Amino acid sequence: MKKILLSVAGFDPSSGAGVLLDVKVFEQMGFAGMAILTSVTAQNTGCVKKVLPLPPEFLWQQFQTLRADVACAGIKIGMVGSSANIPVIGRILRFCRSVPRVVDPVFKSSSGAWLLEKASVPDFIREISGEASLLTPNLEEASLILDEPVKNFADMKDASQKIFQAIRIPCLVKGGHLRGKAIDVLYDGSAFSIFEKGRMKKSVHGTGCFFSSAILSFLARGHSLKRSFFEASALTFQAIIRARPLGRGRHIFAFPLSWNK
Repeated sequence: MKKILLSVAGFDPSSGAGVLLDVKVFEQMGFAGMAILTSVTAQNTGCVKKVLPLPPEFLWQQFQTLRADVACAGIKIGMVGSSANIPVIGRILRFCRSVPRVVDPVFKSSSGAWLLEKASVPDFIREISGEASLLTPNLEEASLILDEPVKNFADMKDASQKIFQAIRIPCLVKGGHLRGKAIDVLYDGSAFSIFEKGRMKKSVHGTGCFFSSAILSFLARGHSLKRSFFEASALTFQAIIRARPLGRGRHIFAFPLSWNK
């Protein structure tokens, strides 16, 4: 029987991000994927038009109903959707302490729509403190968490260390929006790991979702955090190469991937 990985995130009708993409990645990696919705959206490959958060009591009911039936080997938290859902996210993470937990702090869409109220970012960070295996902010998300600019490689190293010291969660700052080569920086509490890759001209939807789901998959296989980071980085880069245009906006990941598991 396949092990189960669970995504707790939003619904993107284009399947380019959110729970639909997470489940695809989990299944690509040999797991059974399941999902709990925090919110539904009206969006396409180009933009987010509207976000409709689901009530926190219904989010909790989804989780309780699912865990009464199955056991998960790992959990990923993505888009929270509203400040009202933050306490429930904390409860879910605490219930899942025995398995890898990856939090991708999705605060804002690439098209500029807020997916969690800006004023609620500190509350979210306090709620998850000490309750995850990894936090994966991009440059803008790291800036919001620290309330200071994160613009270059030196800032990324400083930010990943500061975030770890503040919330005791290993921190991976993603540098996909850096000028020049894309660089990701992981600080695990004792050492830095750096992954540098070339930059492609295509714009791909859901890269952060893909990357964090891939890391969780490797962690659930029993790999170390450092190895999971490097393996997922390489896989995400290959997936970006193969992404294709399905609409008028950004490219979408193509499955199955031609990758040796």
